Parts: sequence; C-alpha cells; structure tokens
Amino acid sequence: MTDPAAPAPRRRGRPPRSAGDDGPGARDRILAAARTEFSARGYDKASMRGIAKAAGVDAALVHHYFGTKEAVFAAAVEVDFSPALTVDAILGDSLDGVGERLARHFLAIWENPATRTPLIAVIRSALTHDAAAKVLRGVVLRRLLERVAAELAVPEPRFRAELAASHMVGVAIMRYVLEVEPLASAPPEHIVALVGPTLQRYLTEP
Repeated sequence: MTDPAAPAPRRRGRPPRSAGDDGPGARDRILAAARTEFSARGYDKASMRGIAKAAGVDAALVHHYFGTKEAVFAAAVEVDFSPALTVDAILGDSLDGVGERLARHFLAIWENPATRTPLIAVIRSALTHDAAAKVLRGVVLRRLLERVAAELAVPEPRFRAELAASHMVGVAIMRYVLEVEPLASAPPEHIVALVGPTLQRYLTEP
C-alpha cells in the first residue's frame, strides 16, 4: 500500500522549480555566467557545475537548457561573436571598398574591451581544445563565411572568404592575444590601410 505521506517520485527532464528558476530569466543568467566562466577559465577548466553556481541555479537546470558543456559554449560563442556577424554592414550595397569595411569592422570589435575579452577567451579555447574549435568553426562558417561567399562573384567564393577570414584572425591573434610589436600598438586605421587592399583582392579580383 502506498504511503500518502511519501513524496512523489521525481520525473526525468526539467528539475523542480526553485527560487532561482524563473523561466527565460534563468536561461539568460546561465548564459551570462557561462560567458564569464569560459572567459576566466577557458573551455577545459570551466564546468557545468561552476556555471550553475555562478548563475545561482541548480546544475540540473543547466543540463535542462543546454544539455552539454559544448552546447553551452556554442551558445556563448554565438553571443560573443554576434557583433562580428553583422554581414550587411560589411557587404553594403556594393563590393567596392569591402576589404576596408571588413578590416575596419573587425578591428572595431576587437578594440572594444567589452567584446575583446570574451573573444580572446574563445580564440584561446579553440586553439587548445577540439570541441571548442569545432564550435567556433560552425559559428563562423555558418553565420559569416557562407553569407559572405554567397555575395561574391569570383571563382571559389567560399575559399576566398576563408582566406579573408584567416587573414583577419591572424591579425587578431598577433595583435590582441600574443601582443607582438609593432602590430600590437599600431593605430587601427594604419592596419586597415595596409590590410584592406589584400582583403579586397581576396574577395573581388578574379
């Protein structure tokens, strides 16, 4: 005979509601905590439990919303890279001058401390961990390079877009991660003036 005073068995899936669980607000807190944890600890050392603690929720809720650490990282990367993914601002109405626009747009994001710190963490994680690299490739390829390639009227448009991206990522690593001089302290517009024509050639010349 079932004891009416006995607690009901827990169901799988969503954990029971608590003071820290307020629907979409909890998910936003988890994502904000994840960005902080990944920035501070890198992909390897960040944990689902640590993210949950920083967000003030049960670890089961993190698993409920995201499932895996890789999925949390992917969501955080989407947020961190969202300023860089405004392709319309880069492409404009024509491809004339697109090389300089791309260089200027990219550097402006990295020059801003609010966006530079998480981006450095993402790049470092991708350089040292396969899962992080896979996520970064997916975001950049799906959201940025494929969109840019679709607008190019050149042979091998995706390859051209990848060359342009590799050039700018190389600049970012040398300038902001490794801080190699004199590139690290060069005025952004000086870099734009030198890099822009190369990007233009990648994206528009036959």
